[in-house]
Amino acid sequence: MQLRTKLRRRNTTEAIIGAITGTLTHPQLLLLGRHDETGRLRPVGRTVPLRPAAARELAEHLTPAGPGHPWIGASFSSAWGTRDVLDTTLVEPELVAEISADTSIDRGGVWRHPFRYVRLRLDSTVEDVPPFGGTRP
Repeated sequence: MQLRTKLRRRNTTEAIIGAITGTLTHPQLLLLGRHDETGRLRPVGRTVPLRPAAARELAEHLTPAGPGHPWIGASFSSAWGTRDVLDTTLVEPELVAEISADTSIDRGGVWRHPFRYVRLRLDSTVEDVPPFGGTRP
């Protein structure tokens, strides 16, 4: 019998918080994006459920989205390949999250596996985030 080993590689990178699940005071997941070459915020993935301390920290900084959010009318699936839709709340896309991401990226620049939230990057702006499809994590 041959034993097979599957290795996953993770790197840290940044993405813009565009939406959440849960509430503004108790976020559960982050939906993240990056700007493409035209400046449009494109979804790239979501996090696994947030730890309580991270959710509390994020709640202090989240602002509900105003009119003109680029994801108005968009729906997000709960898992890769499913039709289940997440109940999301759009937030102002002004906060940068550091994430730990698997290096598996599907065609179209979207990560295959959910991210692990590392920390809020208050020292970074959305202009500091790598472009959509431009670099791997």
